[in-house]
Amino acid sequence: MSTEFESLGLCPTILATLKTLGFEKPTQVQQQAIPFILDGKDVLAGAQTGTGKTAAFGLPIIQKLLESNSKRDPQGNDVRALVLVPTRELAQQVFDNLIQYAQGSEIKIVTAYGGTSMNMQTRNLEQGCDILIATPGRLIDHMFCKNISLRKSEYLVLDEADRMLDMGFMPDIQRILKRFNEDRQTLFFSATFDKRIKSIAYKLQQDPIEVQVSPSNSTAETVKQMVYPVDKKRKAELLAYLIGSRNWQQVLVFTKTKQGSDSLAKELKLDGIKAASINGDKSQGARQKALDDFKTGKVRALIATDVAARGLDIQQLEQVVNFDMPYKAEDYVHRIGRTGRAGKEGFAVSLMSRDEHYLLEAIERLLDTRLPQEWLEGFEPSLVEDVELERSPKRNSRSSEKRKMKAKLKIHAGRGKRR
Repeated sequence: MSTEFESLGLCPTILATLKTLGFEKPTQVQQQAIPFILDGKDVLAGAQTGTGKTAAFGLPIIQKLLESNSKRDPQGNDVRALVLVPTRELAQQVFDNLIQYAQGSEIKIVTAYGGTSMNMQTRNLEQGCDILIATPGRLIDHMFCKNISLRKSEYLVLDEADRMLDMGFMPDIQRILKRFNEDRQTLFFSATFDKRIKSIAYKLQQDPIEVQVSPSNSTAETVKQMVYPVDKKRKAELLAYLIGSRNWQQVLVFTKTKQGSDSLAKELKLDGIKAASINGDKSQGARQKALDDFKTGKVRALIATDVAARGLDIQQLEQVVNFDMPYKAEDYVHRIGRTGRAGKEGFAVSLMSRDEHYLLEAIERLLDTRLPQEWLEGFEPSLVEDVELERSPKRNSRSSEKRKMKAKLKIHAGRGKRR
């Protein structure tokens, strides 16, 4: 085991587990955050996706639970540590990781999120648990049913805190905090932090230590980025061409809408490319099957919306495609963070139609850099405005006004003649 992990203050039990899992050396966020968490400090940490944030908060919490004199009451329903996450996929990913970190111990870890059986989760929560990973909505359901109690909880983690606030979970979080033990350690982890996030964090934390391992709202250096301008109606054709001509065996594709993800998956299938879609309309079982098929290579292209894709952890994913440019510039960072993880190289492609250029500009302002653009032979964008622009609401309203004005002129001209 590397002396670097030993220098962080982790105990022999945790170090032995890390050796078994093949961890060689800590990432930057782990190096900076773990000592503060072990020391009981509140931490506000910003780091890109794929940099080991789960281990950064999971390892020290597990160690502190193991070393704590207070134990979970087998007759109660207490939760000793709560990890709040915005999506089902992220909840499952964090759960899987923490199970690995706690292997060989008696620590009880449970996950609770929507789209799966409430009854099964209720049975899992009998006699409480040491660590609960949950989405806010489902957690409130269990609180309402008195399946859990947070009055003795010692640790609160908000993972991907910015996404939870973007998704409107702040009222739910406030309801949860009213039931939470005030004498707690609170940890904020996210890939991006803006002033709004920081102001909320400081209200929920006590003198937090800020950990920023990379420039705020930056992308990993291991990810090569490219923008391909293309007519909107030819995006699906270009995507199929890229997958086929470059022999991409595994590509994660982002769309803006649920309907768009389903439609694109069908189009790719017609081109002979095995594809599946995941979005908020699908059951958790269907989403998990699509993800499993993608990971095992049964599916080459996984088409996802931002909400469904948050927290996906796919080993050695080399390509990510923005089929639609994201409305929020910060989402670009999260999207392409699915590739180039753990120091590996990745390639992020954005297919940009003419009417999405303002979205690219917003991304470049956020990153404070110009993204490279390239026209692909045979897919050069037309020089005339897209039909969609011609039919935009503003143009329609102007055309309508012109028609009304012409009609009025005709009426006045007719009146003049009758006179």
